[in-house]
Amino acid sequence: MEMKQVNAGKLRSIGYDAGARLLHVEFDDRRLVEYAGVPQETWRRFSTAGSMWSYFRDNIEDEYTARRIK
Repeated sequence: MEMKQVNAGKLRSIGYDAGARLLHVEFDDRRLVEYAGVPQETWRRFSTAGSMWSYFRDNIEDEYTARRIK
């Protein structure tokens, strides 16, 4: 999965696998978390949000099943 470097709040990089509907988020403490079942439209809105950190907190963090992978 290709990761896009970002500097938004505690976010450092993000990536998405459309086929598997998996979102990967790397935080400033180097944790990498996978969110399952994320629709492509949510990814599009998240990856283009003016305030990516706020979008993540409001629409992803507690809405999708998370699994720490690193």
